[in-house]
Amino acid sequence: MENGRYAVSIKGAVFVEQDRVILLLNDRNEWELPGGRIEPGETPAECVAREFKEELDIAITPDVLLDTYLFEVIPQRHVFVVTYGCRLAGALSLTISEEHLQADTFDINALPAALPAGYRHSILAWHARCSRH
Repeated sequence: MENGRYAVSIKGAVFVEQDRVILLLNDRNEWELPGGRIEPGETPAECVAREFKEELDIAITPDVLLDTYLFEVIPQRHVFVVTYGCRLAGALSLTISEEHLQADTFDINALPAALPAGYRHSILAWHARCSRH
């Protein structure tokens, strides 16, 4: 908690092929969805699009709100997470920023073990929704 409030992180699930999702490896050796902290005056959709551009140098279009939840990042440190289902809006390059150790795509049936449950839930929800359309 910062100043009595939780930080807010806006994340996005993007499939680069029908069944492959983009994930980033953080400094805690956990895989996570691309995204980050929302800035003053920014909408959640603008935030997730900006973060994809900053972290991976790719353009995305936020499509649908998937989930919101309080996530304990490390003991006693919580972040309010908002996840969006997003669509790739340009070429895929996976140019990684200095914020993460690695970027990769994972098959929906082979998600890494070191992926927090909330992100896993959002990925599966977005995949189910995409599969119906």
